[in-house]
Amino acid sequence: MDDRLTTDEYDALGQIAKGQKSARQSACVARNAKRLSGLKYATFNKDGSLTITEKGQQTMLVKNCIDGLRAVAGDPHAKLDSVVITFLCKKGHIVAEVVGNGYALTERGRETLADIDAQNQA
Repeated sequence: MDDRLTTDEYDALGQIAKGQKSARQSACVARNAKRLSGLKYATFNKDGSLTITEKGQQTMLVKNCIDGLRAVAGDPHAKLDSVVITFLCKKGHIVAEVVGNGYALTERGRETLADIDAQNQA
């Protein structure tokens, strides 16, 4: 079974992570709930609502970090979530720029992006 998620499934997982604002699920969440639950990214509660699992949270963090690396590669002053900044700095993928409030990719960050792009093409 392929654990790769589509853009629509990532969107649904993000909505589940934020929590529901109403009693009804969005169309995106309803469309993808069964697959996300089957892959253990989300679980159904007794009341029928969905909750993101630890695996789902880790997956969203990785996706957000990859998106963050791409954003910094394109624009050093891109707005990033504080959790993403902390993670990428600790892992040595980005460093704070001396001039301005932006971030710069390290060699490790560029290699990581190249590896991810190579995997996506395969």
